[in-house]
Amino acid sequence: MVARKLPPLILHPFADSGGPDKLVESSRASLMMQGLLPSGERRTADIERTLLDGRFCEIRMLFYVGKDLSRWIEQCMELVERSPEMRDSGVHYQSFAAYLVSNPPEPVIVKLKKWGVADYKSIFSRALGLNAMLAAAPERHGLTDDFIRNYYRYADQLFQIRQAEVKFADISGFGFDFEIYASGEYSRMLEREWAGT
Repeated sequence: MVARKLPPLILHPFADSGGPDKLVESSRASLMMQGLLPSGERRTADIERTLLDGRFCEIRMLFYVGKDLSRWIEQCMELVERSPEMRDSGVHYQSFAAYLVSNPPEPVIVKLKKWGVADYKSIFSRALGLNAMLAAAPERHGLTDDFIRNYYRYADQLFQIRQAEVKFADISGFGFDFEIYASGEYSRMLEREWAGT
């Protein structure tokens, strides 16, 4: 199998202006509910609302990450479909999903850690899991509190279900390589390239 350069994975910004604060407050609320942080004068209902607001923010962020990951996988599949030697090799959407979650190139892992993304496996698998179910960014009123509270369990299962839909080739030994960029970073790189021509 000939080694091939895959398209770059470009991640777009996805948080609203209050997103990071909601995530921090949600983490604190979770610790309060577990008895690991004092809740002070806060009522249980208020702590629960803070937790759910943060979890809903996580769901929306993962939805957008999942859109970027799915777009990248579709681009990779187009590359496979145009290659006569790879077309019948058992490579499916699930092959690239597994590669992305379990065996990305080392420079991609290094860059993700530099961005502060330590648990990229969970983030990527959950983003792809939610993307298998959601066609549009969810609205708060469209999801139950129970789903929001435990979304990560559902997302993990959705990822596993989609991975089990077909028998797929493990492409970790195919010599594929790709790079990862934030959308702004990629735009600036293209501008520099175009200015140099």
